Amino acid sequence: MTTGITEFVAWFRSVAPYIHTFRNKVFVICFSGEMITDDNFVNFIHDINLLASLGVRLVLVHGARPQIQLRLDESQLETQTVNGMRVTDPAALQCVKESVGRVHHEIAALLSMGLPNSPMANAAIRVTSGNFVTACPQGVIQGIDLMHTGKVRKINAPAIHSRLEQGDVVLISPLGYSPTGEIFNLTMENVATETAIALRAEKLIFLLDTPIPPLDEKMAFPRELTAEEMKPLLKNNKKKIPLSDNARLALQSATRACEFGVARTHLISRETDGAMLQELFTHNGIGTMITQETLQALRKAEIEDVGGILLLIEPLEAEGILVRRGRELLEIEIDRFIVFEHDNVILGCAALYPFPEEDACELACLAIHADYRNQGHGNRLLKYLENQAISMGFHKLFVLTTHAMHWFIEHGFKQVTPAELPGTKKNLYNYQRKSKVLCKKL
Repeated sequence: MTTGITEFVAWFRSVAPYIHTFRNKVFVICFSGEMITDDNFVNFIHDINLLASLGVRLVLVHGARPQIQLRLDESQLETQTVNGMRVTDPAALQCVKESVGRVHHEIAALLSMGLPNSPMANAAIRVTSGNFVTACPQGVIQGIDLMHTGKVRKINAPAIHSRLEQGDVVLISPLGYSPTGEIFNLTMENVATETAIALRAEKLIFLLDTPIPPLDEKMAFPRELTAEEMKPLLKNNKKKIPLSDNARLALQSATRACEFGVARTHLISRETDGAMLQELFTHNGIGTMITQETLQALRKAEIEDVGGILLLIEPLEAEGILVRRGRELLEIEIDRFIVFEHDNVILGCAALYPFPEEDACELACLAIHADYRNQGHGNRLLKYLENQAISMGFHKLFVLTTHAMHWFIEHGFKQVTPAELPGTKKNLYNYQRKSKVLCKKL
């Protein structure tokens, strides 16, 4: 195959697991009124169509802040803000309804396009809306009555699920309704978060108008955090991280969503064309992801891991870095292996072989995926296996290596001669391979 075809096949195989996993899962996607005016918005709509065609159940929550502000300016109306929320009096509410309604219909029209020679060709997306959001007033804050500014009281999850099961894309505006017939102006973040929680969504995705800045000049904002790790950053970063009000609100909302049952939330800059697809269909992603629990795990290998371990070690075996192991041998010895996985993908492995007569263990087959080296994963694997050996009652760890002698020395190993190997291992030593022997007291 030509290089281009080979790369295409490799790429297609890499995204296939995501396609399989995402089918029939609920994604709630939140985007601002600013994004709707962007030249790239049509491309974003194409990406929405692509996700729908792959069987993803989509709920879109849109904002309309700039459109509302423009309508208020046209009407020469001024409004107060309290804690970043607009005070919505009856006159302002009329502007809100007009602006939100106009934006809502524009999005529905774009989702209905069927442009030839584009991802929208032969599109048959059905867009549905409804009074899915029950709201209540925010009330009086800092002595100011916010009037028709409200917050979500309840989401009609069964009604939304019913539409999603019929293959519809559900479009929700930042308006809510009370049982007494009142209309409330809501924040899109509040609506998106409560909708994702009520639907037990697989993902909540925020398209941000401004990227999340680095923690400081030397340290980027983490690409992946748990909800627990995110909370202290939000509490203490007002001076360290100059977040915009919208970015801070999105981070707070994402953290809340994970705390209340949403598996993962993603925060992506809308400036990059195709950012959502890059975030969802590549292992590293392009934005910030907040999860309920850490996606990294060190654990004992299981028979189902054999294929993943082989994919990891075969390139190193081909280079002569590792001793070749066939599938059959690996299946027999799988109980000796520990794997490091991230988001269900095996990125590292190592094995521990005991030699009770010598009070020693051999560390073997230590491997980290090439794209994830120099990130501390090898250190974690080594420390884990050292603790395993100690818990088994052993006081010595040895390793044979042809390429990583200095790395092991940096981690407390000392070079010894093959003659100092345990007896049974000494008899198997390959003098043609000339592996360096290193040992560490535990």
